[in-house]
Amino acid sequence: MKKLLILFTLALTLIYAKDSVDFKYAPKNLERSFPSTQNQILSYNNILENVRTSIVNISIKKEIKGNLYSANPFFNDPFFREFFKGYGDIPQERIQKSLGSGVIVSKDGYIVTNNHVIDGADEIIVNLAGDKKEYEAKLIGKDEKSDLAVIKIDAKNLNAVTFYDSDRVKVGDIVFALGNPFGVGETITQGIVSATGRSGVGIVEYEDFIQTDASINPGNSGGALINSAGHLIGINSAIISKSGGNVGIGFAIPSNMVTSIATSLIDSGKFTRAYLGVTIADVSEDMSSFYDENYGALITGVEENSPAAEAGLKRGDLIISVNGKKIESASELKNTIGSYAPGRVVNIKFLREKKIDIVNVALSTLDNKIVSGEFKYKGMKLVQVDSTHKQRFNITINGVLVTEVDQNSEAFSLGVRSGDIIIQIENSEINTLDEFIKATATQEKKRFFIYKRGGIYAIVL
Repeated sequence: MKKLLILFTLALTLIYAKDSVDFKYAPKNLERSFPSTQNQILSYNNILENVRTSIVNISIKKEIKGNLYSANPFFNDPFFREFFKGYGDIPQERIQKSLGSGVIVSKDGYIVTNNHVIDGADEIIVNLAGDKKEYEAKLIGKDEKSDLAVIKIDAKNLNAVTFYDSDRVKVGDIVFALGNPFGVGETITQGIVSATGRSGVGIVEYEDFIQTDASINPGNSGGALINSAGHLIGINSAIISKSGGNVGIGFAIPSNMVTSIATSLIDSGKFTRAYLGVTIADVSEDMSSFYDENYGALITGVEENSPAAEAGLKRGDLIISVNGKKIESASELKNTIGSYAPGRVVNIKFLREKKIDIVNVALSTLDNKIVSGEFKYKGMKLVQVDSTHKQRFNITINGVLVTEVDQNSEAFSLGVRSGDIIIQIENSEINTLDEFIKATATQEKKRFFIYKRGGIYAIVL
């Protein structure tokens, strides 16, 4: 009986030994590093002392028009509405103030910030570190799709920030967020890079964020995300928070995107994104087996006469790099192409039939291209009037409907607004987008006849 018990115990030991895990242990003799002497203090003061003067405080004034009812929540009460009946409809004007941050990018006063910091401002005021003077800033240009804007103050010999190649930023890098949260004054917080290339957050159309746990609070927007060498790696833009306070998930627009967009805004007042002419999708785990386990941006469609079509790209090709930068998703390709200016020639590496090929593509512009039934022309977004539009606007006419107008465009300065309908160009009646495209094929200025609120006016554009 005793022998049987021993054999049974041995058998159990063998069974458990078979299923055991060989855990990997760190060496027991690892040493901790300490300051070499108690007379030393670990500090980044020497790095941050210089860069802090590159960060500015931005305050804006915005005139809000409404009436007494909208200005005070008490007037939601029927008693107050009845008591002040007639007086509440008197137009009221209020001045809304808000705070943000910005980063000096040139010695002569150009400053980068977030578009949402200065959007709709009637007046932009900039305060420099250590300078009690207030500077009135001029808006140079803005790009809503990336949430970037450039403003300028009349000042000289400013301390411009030094940029770092954001493609070289690594997860775990120590970073500092500089800004003016809650208007308490210049503030610096520390953290690490939590992730790079973060997209799909739903904050703006073009997302390629650096994620950090460095505290970013209201007022930090437009401020700097700095590495431990004191170089700019991003512009602080947004946080994810249920309460509105920092919970360790903040996002910064990478410096490479900033330099590309800011340069164009300074040069021309606007940023026009490059156009490849493909529809794309992510590659699933099952689909990756058809592409030698590679991930990238899968081409699901190629538009006629587009740069992609002219370069020979086809449906089913998997784009894996652009100018040597690895592409692992559809959003990454969108952001990469969107960071270039039209006319740029890029090197695209792709997989086709399990073979790698490389092609040079001359990127074009989204202007004057039809995308999903939408046409862009000289700062206007246009769609063909359909039955839904006719019912909505209570009209019977045909034409091309203006859905959006760039405020910096000539069309806007001539009075063209969203909701206008272009019905004739020179002597040609316009009923469809195709007719509009044919009528505007040449570059010379033409007479446009436009329907607006029951009347027709003409411009030369």
